[in-house]
Amino acid sequence: MTTDTKTKPAAETLTMTGAEIVITALKEQGVEVMFGYPGGAVLPIYDALYNSDGIRHILVRHEQGAGHAAEGYARTTGKPGVCLVTSGPGATNMVTPIADAMMDSIPMVVLTGQVPTHLIGTDAFQECDTTGITRTCAKHNYLVTDVNQLARTIHEAFLIAKSGRPGPVVVDIPKDIQFAPGTYVGKEGVHKPSYHPTTKPHPDAISATVDLMMHARRPVFYTGGGVINSGPKASDLLRELQNVTGYPVTSTLMGLGAFPASHPDWLGMVGMHGSFEANNAMHDCDLMICVGARFDDRVTGRIDAFSPNSKKVHIDIDPSSVNKIVRVDIPVIADCAEALAAILKEFKSRKAKKPDLKPWRQEIDIWRARKCFTYANSNTVIKPQHAVERLYELTRDRETYITTEVGQHQMWAAQFYHFDEPNRWMTSGGLGTMGYGLPAAVGVQAAHPDALVIDIAGEASIQMMTQELSTAVQHRLPVKVFILNNEWMGMVRQWQELLHGGRYAECYMDSLPDFQMLAESFGAVGLKCEKPEDLDGMIDEMLKTDNAVIADVRVDPMENCFPMIPSGNAHNVMLLGPEDEADKPISEEGMVLV
Repeated sequence: MTTDTKTKPAAETLTMTGAEIVITALKEQGVEVMFGYPGGAVLPIYDALYNSDGIRHILVRHEQGAGHAAEGYARTTGKPGVCLVTSGPGATNMVTPIADAMMDSIPMVVLTGQVPTHLIGTDAFQECDTTGITRTCAKHNYLVTDVNQLARTIHEAFLIAKSGRPGPVVVDIPKDIQFAPGTYVGKEGVHKPSYHPTTKPHPDAISATVDLMMHARRPVFYTGGGVINSGPKASDLLRELQNVTGYPVTSTLMGLGAFPASHPDWLGMVGMHGSFEANNAMHDCDLMICVGARFDDRVTGRIDAFSPNSKKVHIDIDPSSVNKIVRVDIPVIADCAEALAAILKEFKSRKAKKPDLKPWRQEIDIWRARKCFTYANSNTVIKPQHAVERLYELTRDRETYITTEVGQHQMWAAQFYHFDEPNRWMTSGGLGTMGYGLPAAVGVQAAHPDALVIDIAGEASIQMMTQELSTAVQHRLPVKVFILNNEWMGMVRQWQELLHGGRYAECYMDSLPDFQMLAESFGAVGLKCEKPEDLDGMIDEMLKTDNAVIADVRVDPMENCFPMIPSGNAHNVMLLGPEDEADKPISEEGMVLV
């Protein structure tokens, strides 16, 4: 990506310190909330923030928490999340959320402090090569060495973060630049003629796509996070196009909510723990229209056996994602909303009738009849699936936003909590970051102070970022942490059971904190539930509590997450329950793919 810019002459120039330039630029970009942790290398910026108003700063307890909170804020609002951290360890603690945002295409602007310019490269106190470290995991990054370029750089960072395929942009600001006087340039004085991501689809690609649609008998929409990133219009257009065509719809983990889960043509999530009907429809279809998804390895299974008899259309704003994993027949390089609008217009212009998909629906109904999410419930122990089901039923009529950590609980949340609207589901998909959920919930709650925000967590994941409960309490953000506590690193245990002969190496935790008391020590509310008959009452108490809550739900410790594609198998080969066994022992090559 080139970063050549031109600066338009401003009608009026303002002189201020670099720190004041930072705050002024953030305000002009419409930033209302930022997440951060002060340190020596950013104290001038914090001083400028102290003397300003209009931006709410949320003090986290760990820089990683700032990054994930910014991600949660961005995911639910569509605006770039903003965070501010110091040099050295402050910047390195941000690497995980930067990589996380990069993998999941989340717009984020990360401001990091740096040692004074004359000390760069001397191994000064709290120095690290921030731009070097983040070069491979950020969409773009900058080291600002001229205060007169600072405003331009920040405006540019916002442009890059939210244009094309969204992602994180890092701006590294030496301390002397923050003190230095410089000229402020407004965002209208900066433009980037060399950065023009393609947003409108090529007419020939749209025409060829509709040609395939006219003859498809077993079509499917395969939707992903790109639909949500494109904005609410894309989700609306997806629903309209589906209504016109009658095509069944599947979704990736990141795309949940782009199409309503309550719709009869919704087949569910695809992938390793997706639904039987979704994975089989993807395998047996004759036309796959991929909208804003990237053919992730968790979805495709064995590449050579992935949907072998289908024509594939791939709509994506990122050209590098097309033909990267799966060869497609028609690439459509465009914003999802623009592409869906163009397909819809072309389909209607041909006066195409809704195709007769009755035989295809009948086949799908056979797969549905397997009821792949059925589990053996219990009157004596809480099943994790049941816990999520009850949580959904008791919160479905409220303005509810769900975040998750990473592991079995994440998959159960995706399977049993249903979303009819976009921007209600926040999870770490690509990087799979344990510890994501609680700080992300902080970010979501900051964006929607009156909404219900729940982090569905595991007892292992939550311990990676538990300290952010203190952030929630300090800033009066009443997030709810709903822990499915099985006393194991559940997904690790499941893989060890299925792939490693039940040799449970270092995945059991025999010294867990008392989460109820832990919550109370932070000034939050702690709840505990061990019996199925007490579950609804505990959830009701959690919901009516106007404070941050940790709800410790003790669930069956040996429950596994099904359905499951055995590692190394095609995506239509699925284990539906503990009684199923793979046709062949999982190979070493398959184990490598876990």
